[in-house]
Amino acid sequence: MAIRPHRMAIRLLIPKNLITNPMKQLIAFIRKEFYHVFRDRRTLLILFGIPIAQILLFGQALSSEVKNISIAVLDKAHNTYTQQIQTQLAASPYFKVKEPLLNYDEIETQFKRGTLKAALLFPPDFGKDLYTPQGTTLQLITDGADPNTAKTVENYLNAILLSYQQTLNPTAQPSYQIVVENRMLYNEAQNGSMNFVPGVIALVFMIVSTALTSVAVVREKELGTMEILLVSPFNPLKILIAKATPYLILSLINFTVILLLSAYMLEVPVRGNLLLLYAESTLFIIICLSLGLLISTITASQQTAMLISMMGLMLPTAFFTGFMFPIENMPLVFQGISKVFPSSYYYSIVKKVMLKGLSFGYVWQETLILITMAVLFLSLAMKKFKVRLE
Repeated sequence: MAIRPHRMAIRLLIPKNLITNPMKQLIAFIRKEFYHVFRDRRTLLILFGIPIAQILLFGQALSSEVKNISIAVLDKAHNTYTQQIQTQLAASPYFKVKEPLLNYDEIETQFKRGTLKAALLFPPDFGKDLYTPQGTTLQLITDGADPNTAKTVENYLNAILLSYQQTLNPTAQPSYQIVVENRMLYNEAQNGSMNFVPGVIALVFMIVSTALTSVAVVREKELGTMEILLVSPFNPLKILIAKATPYLILSLINFTVILLLSAYMLEVPVRGNLLLLYAESTLFIIICLSLGLLISTITASQQTAMLISMMGLMLPTAFFTGFMFPIENMPLVFQGISKVFPSSYYYSIVKKVMLKGLSFGYVWQETLILITMAVLFLSLAMKKFKVRLE
C-alpha cells in the first residue's frame, strides 16, 4: 500500500524513536502543547490572570457587607447616655462618625451633598424615660435613595443600642429600652427598587450605545461596505455621525421606557427636572457612543468588539458603579479605579436628580467630569478613525 505524500512528510519530521514508542509520542505532544500554551500570552491571561482578578475582586473589593458608613450626630441632650452611645458608635468598624451637627437644617444639606449616609438625633429629654416601661426614643435618619444601605444602618445601630442597654444593667430582664424611630429620607415608603433603577439605566446605555455601536461599525468592515462608504462623496465624520445617531435615539427611547416602567410599575418617583435628567443622559450616551466608536477602530471582528465591550465596560459598570456593591467598602485602590469609569458619575447624577429632586447646582462637578470624558473619548475615536483611513 502506497504511503500518502503528507504522511511521508510527517514521518520524516518525527524521529524514529517516537514513531516506534507510543508513550514517547504522547509525552512529546504534551510537551509541544505546553510550549504553545506558554508562548500564547492571551491563553496565559485566561489561565492565570482572570482567576487572580476574580479572587481579588470578589474576595476583597466586592462585598455586600456595608462598612465605613458616614454618620453624624445631633445631640440636644448632652448627657452621660448620649456620650456613651456616641463612644460605642465611634468604636464600631461599620461607622465613620463625622463632625457633630449643629442644627436640623444641616442634616438635609449634607444628605443633598452626599457626605452623609445616616444621622442620629438625640432629643433634649433623651434618657429621662429610660427606666420606664415606655422607654426613651431617638431618631435615625438614613438616605432612602440607597434603601439596602439604609436598612443595614438601622440593623447595625439596633445591635449597638442593644449591647449598650445590656451594659447598663446585665441582670435586668428585659433590659432598659431605647426605641429607634427610623426615617428614610427621599424614600418614606421604603421602596427597595430605588437603588436598582439608576444602575439599570447605566447598564442599558452601555449595551445599546457602546456594544451595538462598536459591532455595527466593525460589521461594515467585515462585509466590505465600509470601503464603499469611504470612497463615497460623504465626509468620514458624517459617516460616523450617521452610524451613531440611531443608537442615540434608541437609547433615549429606552430611557423613556425605563422611566415610565419605574414610575408606574415599580413606583419609583421622578422628583427632579426631566429636562436636566434627559440632558445628563444624552451626555452619558455620547460618551458610550464615543467608546463604541473607539473600540471599533482597534478591533477587526464583531466577536472581539463585543468581548471588549462586555468584559471591559459592562462588567466594570456593574461592579464599580455602586448599585450592586458599595464603593465605600472597597480598598482605596479599587475606589480609585471606580472613578475612571463614567458610569459611576452618571449613577450619582441620576440618584441626585431623579430620586432626590436636586438641581444642577448639586451635580455640576459630575457633569463637568462627564463633559471632559466625552471630549476626550470622542477626540480619540476621531483620531483613530482618521488613522485607519490613511
